[in-house]
Amino acid sequence: MTKGMNWKVIIWFIGISLLSVAALMAVSAFVACLTPGDESRMPLLHATILTILVGTYPLIFVRKGYHKLTFREGNCIVVGAWVMACLFGMLPFLFYGREFTPINAIFESVSGFTTTGASILNDIEALPRGLQFWRISTAWVGGVGIVTLFSMVAVGSDKSTLSGAEISAMAREPFSGERTGSFANKMLITYVALTLVTFFSLKMTGMGWFDAATNAMSACSTCGFCTRNTSIAFYANPASEVVLTVAMLAAGVHFGILFLALLRGRPRYIWKSETIKVFLSLVGIAIAIVTVDLLSKGIESSFWSAFRDAAFQVVSISTTTGFATEDTTLWPPLSVAVLIVCSLICGCSGSTSGGIKIDRVILATKGIHRKVTQTVSPHAIHFVRVDGRIRPDDQVNDAYGYIFCYLLVVVLFAAVNIAFGLDFTTGVTASVACIGNVGPGFGEVGSMSNYAAFPAVLKAFGMVEMLIGRLEIFPLLYLFQSVRNQ
Repeated sequence: MTKGMNWKVIIWFIGISLLSVAALMAVSAFVACLTPGDESRMPLLHATILTILVGTYPLIFVRKGYHKLTFREGNCIVVGAWVMACLFGMLPFLFYGREFTPINAIFESVSGFTTTGASILNDIEALPRGLQFWRISTAWVGGVGIVTLFSMVAVGSDKSTLSGAEISAMAREPFSGERTGSFANKMLITYVALTLVTFFSLKMTGMGWFDAATNAMSACSTCGFCTRNTSIAFYANPASEVVLTVAMLAAGVHFGILFLALLRGRPRYIWKSETIKVFLSLVGIAIAIVTVDLLSKGIESSFWSAFRDAAFQVVSISTTTGFATEDTTLWPPLSVAVLIVCSLICGCSGSTSGGIKIDRVILATKGIHRKVTQTVSPHAIHFVRVDGRIRPDDQVNDAYGYIFCYLLVVVLFAAVNIAFGLDFTTGVTASVACIGNVGPGFGEVGSMSNYAAFPAVLKAFGMVEMLIGRLEIFPLLYLFQSVRNQ
């Protein structure tokens, strides 16, 4: 008989996660207090106090005791922490009001924490600075992982169990010889360092400190939330676009490899990684195709303007960031098709990007090649190798299974979108954008549009799909199975 889960421990750790959320709210409230006439001070302060009270309750009244976390408990903490963070994260929006009806408030919160970047706001610039900072903060903490962040206070095996439940096995694989908690530390250090470098670089391009900070946080979390209605197009600054393009690409590769390459002074690790080389090569090919397409269709008048827009938009979509410098819904069909493919495959495991991940695509492609080769030459011995390592069959099968489940979710939610009145292009690309945590799609949810006009039921389905994509499907399935076995 399966041993039951210790719900006291689960509630205790979820309380810790809410205190982490409250700390970010307090920082946002501080930003509001520094801004004269900021109307988000009281909403943020009230939300902070309420979140602290709820988060503190289990720490005081629930006896955790000594208990070694199991994987099932760690997985339940991960899912529970994400759901509770999204629920309490909506409070500042809800208390502020205006466009933030209850469904809009929770949608914006889920979109931020999952780093999707899909918004319901028609006038982002009308938001007070404190609330804008909170909106970006949800994305920044969601990028590194809510549980990974608060697991820093855990010790011993609990830390590894929590980080292991949130960070996928695919992301940990290149550092399989290390403890999961140690790998989580490397990810967090790299994440903070990348954010700071991007911030100072944006400042050097002439961007104000607030815009530089929020855009750096958004780019490194690959969320795409921006404080401007027209996103990065507002700045019309090629230097800023170059900085953000590099930051998005860096955030789309494996953070453990970035740690070795940049913080340990071993840049060769980037070029030794087959996964990163394939990712960067595909991005380069996509940029070339879009550049030529924009020029040949007369969308752009010069090579450099076509290359500039193609490079930024391809990188933005490939890393699931969703920043925009152009309205891509007006681009030719071939360019649109390339961007849709980019929003399906996306970046590397161990990064802040969403999507299927290039690692799984490589594994599945090589697995199919091995199957075909073995059928033609049944007596030959063939292995699937990635980054010079032989990959066991269970890893290849996991890639097959994940890609199948991912595409199945895309189709099911696209069907729901269309059934509730969306046109085919909007319905399908909105589904792709939500599960991939990309944000913008095409049709009514293009790069210069938003999700404000969606009916409440589709916003609810969109939130579910965002969480499915951010948690990479299986943790939710594990949770359902764990509850069934109780």
